Amino acid sequence: MTALTWLNGEAFTAFGQHVIWTDMIGNTVGLIALALGWRRSIWTWPAQFLSGVILVAAYASAQLAGGVGKQVLVIGVALWGWRQWQRGRQQAQDGTIAVRFASWRERGALIAGTAVGTLAVGFLFTQIPQLSWNPWPDAYIFVGTLAAMVAQARGLVEFWFAWLLVDVVGVPLAFSSGLAFSGLVYVVYFGLVLWGLRDWWLRSRTSTQPVLEGAAA
Repeated sequence: MTALTWLNGEAFTAFGQHVIWTDMIGNTVGLIALALGWRRSIWTWPAQFLSGVILVAAYASAQLAGGVGKQVLVIGVALWGWRQWQRGRQQAQDGTIAVRFASWRERGALIAGTAVGTLAVGFLFTQIPQLSWNPWPDAYIFVGTLAAMVAQARGLVEFWFAWLLVDVVGVPLAFSSGLAFSGLVYVVYFGLVLWGLRDWWLRSRTSTQPVLEGAAA
């Protein structure tokens, strides 16, 4: 038995749902990454990178090519986010990452990009059924996750709103895909997102300098 075969094996069964090791470990690391993001720790990005690497195997085992693609993007954006936060690290009064609300122009760009991206990815998934058995929800989560990470990399409070919208679809899709632990983690994500949203919202009111202004690569 190879290590990958073992990792894609069943860890335990709960309430009739089979939980595999990669699903459990990858999402646990992802949960840690979200908590680190709430604390504005730059280590959120290595954690997201590691979570993405592990979850590639989980989604591959569930034959969710869209999920695999999403995690590949997560890996790439995690590297970019690390670079962005490295460049903006000393912009808050306490020496950490400063956070702010997006401008209306930035919000418009995020919303438009997410809408167009979801339509494009959803169309791709419908044309190539092997990529996803549930194309539109998968496309929504795929693009929504990317939009949330881009907003996080730029220190935007809207990052948390994006995650809330992803969770609304992510929970039922994960359970229906047989990734029970992913579904449970999404539920915990929801609580962390509300907590993180409150923290970043309050901190955005005390930041004296915009974060990462003009630092897009």
